[in-house]
Amino acid sequence: MTSPRTVVFDLDGTLVDTAPDLISALNFVLAREGLPPVPLHSARNLIGAGARKLIERGLEVEGREPGPAELARLLDDFIGYYAEHIADASRPFDGLSGALDDLAALGYRLAVCTNKLEWLSKRLLDRLNLSSRFAAICGADTFGVAKPDPAILRQTVARAGGELASTIMVGDAGPDIGVARRAGVPVIGVSFGYTEVPIADLKPDRVIGHMSELKDAVESLRTWSRLPL
Repeated sequence: MTSPRTVVFDLDGTLVDTAPDLISALNFVLAREGLPPVPLHSARNLIGAGARKLIERGLEVEGREPGPAELARLLDDFIGYYAEHIADASRPFDGLSGALDDLAALGYRLAVCTNKLEWLSKRLLDRLNLSSRFAAICGADTFGVAKPDPAILRQTVARAGGELASTIMVGDAGPDIGVARRAGVPVIGVSFGYTEVPIADLKPDRVIGHMSELKDAVESLRTWSRLPL
């Protein structure tokens, strides 16, 4: 028997529009430091590199360069606040539920591979009633490595019960494209996520602008890359 075909998703900026709550947590930290807030519209593309980098960039706007101890303190404050407000305004991207239904109906097994902490990822997906959709939800702390290290994708797929030879990655930013390339799997980029570089410039195998396009993109890649039927 062949292993299930697997689609692995990034989380922030791919499955869920988490920007409002992430920027709210950033502004909470900045306010405690006596610094002005960062507008949501100008900070969305700073999110893809993770919470630590988001804080560093928020401070850079005001000319602050935190040392390791200060950054660790600010990160703890950020995570504490964010965990309590993780789904205040975060919502699945339009069309996600139908897209996941379509893939499940075609027999695909679904998983999440994110650089968010695993417990925060599960809390967010629990709050949005999405956790049951995924055979595995793995974060940067699950295996001790983060994207674009291919080990995190390999182990996520294994935990989901799949194999890399039957896997497609879906993401919105450089780490997602990078982890797919290093692991040797096809990758779909979404154009509605968080990236400083336009997703098309990162040269994923397919680009979609709405979740309604996901099923056709996955199926075209399965055929193109000769994934098992």
